[in-house]
Amino acid sequence: MSSNNITPPQLRLFAVLLAMPNKESLAVLEEITNENNWLKNSVPELKEMPLELWQAEHTRLFMSGRPTCCPPYESVYVNGIMNGPVCGELEQFYKLIGLESVEEVPSDYLGVLLECAAYLLEQSPSIQNGEETHFQTLWKNHLAKWVPQFATDLQENSEIRLYQQLGLKLKELF
Repeated sequence: MSSNNITPPQLRLFAVLLAMPNKESLAVLEEITNENNWLKNSVPELKEMPLELWQAEHTRLFMSGRPTCCPPYESVYVNGIMNGPVCGELEQFYKLIGLESVEEVPSDYLGVLLECAAYLLEQSPSIQNGEETHFQTLWKNHLAKWVPQFATDLQENSEIRLYQQLGLKLKELF
C-alpha cells in the first residue's frame, strides 16, 4: 500500500458509495462520473433499475442477506461477530486522534473507517521523523486486515455493476 496513490476525496467517495441509495443517489452518481470515469458503466444499469431493487441489493449485500454477503464491519471479518473486540480498539484510537464516534454508527463500519482515513491523510500525509502516522497505523492495523477480503466478497456477490466496481477499486488500494 502506498499512501501516495490514495487521496482523501477517493476515500470519501468509497464511503459514500457504501451508504443506502436514495432518490438523489443516481443524480449524484451521474454528477461525479466526470471525475470518476470508473463509475460511468454503472449509471445506465442503475437508470434502468427501480430504486427499490438497488436498495434491495444494498440490503442483501451489506445489511441482512441470508447470510449477509459483505458485512462492511471489521469485527465481522476479524472477530467473526458484530461489535467484536476490535470496536473497543477503534474507540480508543478515535479518542487518541481527537475524534468521537457517532452512537448510531458502529466504530468498525467501513464508511467510518474510510472517512477517518481521509481525515488522517489530510492531517499528516507522510511519515514524519521516521515515525508511523496515525493514517498508516489505521491502515495497517485495521483496514489492511480485512478490506481486501471484503472487496473480493463484494466483487463476487454483487449483482450490480456499481458494487462490483467498488470492490475492484477498494482492492486496488492494497
